[in-house]
Amino acid sequence: MSLKGKIALITGGSRGIGKSIALRLAKAGASIVILDRVIQNETVEELQSLGVKAMGVEASVTDFSSVEKAVEKVLESFSTIDIVVNNAGITRDNLFLRMKQEEWDSVIAVNLTGAFNVCKAVNRQLFKQRAGKIVNIASVVGQMGNIGQANYAASKAGLIGLTKTLAREFAARNIQVNAVAPGFINTEMTAKLPADVKEYFIKNIPAGTFGSPEDVANAVAFLVSDEANYITGQVINVDGGMFM
Repeated sequence: MSLKGKIALITGGSRGIGKSIALRLAKAGASIVILDRVIQNETVEELQSLGVKAMGVEASVTDFSSVEKAVEKVLESFSTIDIVVNNAGITRDNLFLRMKQEEWDSVIAVNLTGAFNVCKAVNRQLFKQRAGKIVNIASVVGQMGNIGQANYAASKAGLIGLTKTLAREFAARNIQVNAVAPGFINTEMTAKLPADVKEYFIKNIPAGTFGSPEDVANAVAFLVSDEANYITGQVINVDGGMFM
């Protein structure tokens, strides 16, 4: 699945799952642009050490003008954008009865409106090229709900709806839009969970273990490759069978 010559824009790509996606696409030959509020220079250097072009652009996905300027900067450097991965996301967990308006608004703003802003900022270029791949990082929580995550679940369910709608609207321009829905993945966030909580969740995963960021990255790498040219509007779960 060679991505040589492709330019990939990844939001929230400085660390965690986003960084794993960036590294995986770089190993397949893509040039990488990380769009994040704060760029981790060591991530950019690690990508460059793989022999590809890489750059970081600071922007807030919640601010359309900020995203638009970032995309302009990318096009000045690379002239095209072939792949877009909307990975930026946050959590502000709380039971619904205790959830503050700010906790709701901030999660929707980053996870859902952020993806809208990025897609809006790049769609003119993708339409002009008559080619492109968009992958939105959703979550199984957006399909099944989760206690204490009304905001997060709603944002990810909305992201799935956005994915399917854009897939229908963009198909005539040879642009494929899909989503990857991770289950429980070994990240800094899950590492902080108490042992008994981890055990409870693992009991509900047929594979009997949490996934790795690389598992998610591999799914993204397939969806942005030419091998997935006839796949659009799909949600690929990477969850060890947790949600079926």
